[in-house]
Amino acid sequence: MDRNEKYVGITNEELFRIYKKTGDISVKHELVLRYIHIVRSVAIQMRGVYNEFTQLDDIVNEGVLAIMSSIDKFDIDKNVKFESYISKRMRGLVIDIARKNDWVSRSTRKNAKDIDKAINVLFTELGRMPSNSEIAEYLKVPIEKYQEYVEKSNIMSVLSFEMLLQEAGEGRMGGQVLNLDTETMPEHCLDRTEMEEEIKKALGKLREREQLVVSLHYVQELSMKEIAVVLGVSEPRVSQIHSNALRKLRIYLQQENGIF
Repeated sequence: MDRNEKYVGITNEELFRIYKKTGDISVKHELVLRYIHIVRSVAIQMRGVYNEFTQLDDIVNEGVLAIMSSIDKFDIDKNVKFESYISKRMRGLVIDIARKNDWVSRSTRKNAKDIDKAINVLFTELGRMPSNSEIAEYLKVPIEKYQEYVEKSNIMSVLSFEMLLQEAGEGRMGGQVLNLDTETMPEHCLDRTEMEEEIKKALGKLREREQLVVSLHYVQELSMKEIAVVLGVSEPRVSQIHSNALRKLRIYLQQENGIF
């Protein structure tokens, strides 16, 4: 789809109203082109969730279809920005795709559970978050092997948090508690307000830089590359801080409420 010069100078809201009134497909195509950057941005941000089983371009293509569908469904008279609407829709789309795919192996699930158990035990014993070497010693594995386990299981923390935000944001926490292992899913659950408060408490337990990375990524919707520029560190370092933050959030929420 190419940009149509006759729509230059017309705002997005005006285009929406024209499309709702006329159903002109060329207007719809123009709107898609104006919002496709959001699709690509979210797809890049969430690349770690799907890069084991699909490509960026495939996600973007699915996102374009989502935009086209959303344009038809979107109510421009509601006090909601389409940018926010499609961003949430895209995150939900990636999560749904991940759910439908065998996105993590059984061994990775087991290793992630073992790491979480070790951290829980050591946190209780030490009264602080244990170091990597302490966790590796508890698991009786070399530090290099532990780092390998962590790298492979980081995707579980990322996807879990994305799913948690989606559920809380849509007010559906009362229907289910986010837990990727249904065998250990608790019977109780929290409503949306309680969940938001628990997330805020958990975020307060993070270090300042970890809080900043989480805020920049999930609130300001910056990519890891953009956050790296803001913090003046490498992109891999930002990814590491991000993963560590989400693992800490997992541990806190598990200990306090049996969720995440």
